[in-house]
Amino acid sequence: MSRVPRSAPDRRDWGHEETGCSILHVDLDAFVASVELARRPQLHGLPVIVGGAAHGVVLAATYEARAFGVHAAMPMATALRQCPQAVVVPPDHHAYQQVSAGVMRLLGDITVLVEQVSVDEAFLDVEGARRRLGPPTVIAQLIRRQVRERFGITCSVGIGSTKLVAKLASGHAKPDGVVLVPRAATTDFLRVLPVGALGGVGEKTEAALARRGIGTVAELADTGLSTVQQAVGRVAGAHLLDLAWGRDPRPVSPGREETSIGAEQTFVTDVADLTVVESKARELADRCAVRLRANGLVTRTITVKIRTSDLRTLTRSRTLATPTDVGRELFLAARELVAGVDLRGLPVRLVGVRADGLSRAAASIRAPTLDEASDAPVRARREAERAVDQVRGRFGSGSLGAGASQPGGVSSRSTTTIVPADLS
Repeated sequence: MSRVPRSAPDRRDWGHEETGCSILHVDLDAFVASVELARRPQLHGLPVIVGGAAHGVVLAATYEARAFGVHAAMPMATALRQCPQAVVVPPDHHAYQQVSAGVMRLLGDITVLVEQVSVDEAFLDVEGARRRLGPPTVIAQLIRRQVRERFGITCSVGIGSTKLVAKLASGHAKPDGVVLVPRAATTDFLRVLPVGALGGVGEKTEAALARRGIGTVAELADTGLSTVQQAVGRVAGAHLLDLAWGRDPRPVSPGREETSIGAEQTFVTDVADLTVVESKARELADRCAVRLRANGLVTRTITVKIRTSDLRTLTRSRTLATPTDVGRELFLAARELVAGVDLRGLPVRLVGVRADGLSRAAASIRAPTLDEASDAPVRARREAERAVDQVRGRFGSGSLGAGASQPGGVSSRSTTTIVPADLS
């Protein structure tokens, strides 16, 4: 249980508390589930699970469903046993990408120093925006208000002097709040946390530290360097001690590139008909192509993943002659890979398509091959797919229009919290 206070009196003299705290971590609350609630306001307050049925898994769950122990990646059958009254909503990945892209554009209007780390979170360095927009707490409230008004969802914002502290603070701010950790309160804020809260501390590292009696950040900070290094290694030990004392020199790095783009689908029932699997592979390839074009990327390598009914997972890859962002080209490669997989006569439970070896489309300008230069249909397909992207951009986001203009029960709440230097 966090010991960070959840509320604080309204104060007008926060300026000195915010000196040196220009890093914000914006985390969209229960993002996928929130987007679905914005589209379906009548479901607010109900336990909602986003995902497939039967053999599917949970993609996301509302806080009402989480109260029953439902969480992402849980088998849907297990989730429904724990929360049989849940409303199950099928996922709409295109809608999530549209909202995510819109939020990132909004953050880009705040500052050019935006580092997107996933579909639902980003770091900002707002030092340069202070004169124009005010101190970080004011900027955080501006972001929360605009996200709520434009998209009908909420976000939590952590503010600190480093990326480590800002990310931890946003976790304490959830849901729908703001937590500021002043620079002077950094070490006190960290010391009360379990060591597993530090970035990069997984189960093995946590267990190795526990064997030496280290369970909290305070115990880690007060342990000698050599002891920590004996537990987790020389480099990792030095890094963890830096984190324990709040030392995190990483800057906010805009333009973080995706290393791969993929999509997969678990079938409601196992599928023995390969034409059905190929049809789904076509849909997934198109979805990958849309994301490639939206991010200005092209791919050189296509990978397919097949999971059979005995839960055996197989992957096959193929390198293309030239980089592409055309869905049909991705599908043709994926179809050949699917056909080459030895299924041992078993039906298919899951199929996935992934684009690897990504590069910027602008940097991949090349002379067309002889076949491309003489094949008008190839060029026509590329233009047709881009035209469809434009239609989706206009009308896909419109499907969220009601949620954006009428947030459907999403209330405006000002909950800026300043962590005091003394948490005892």
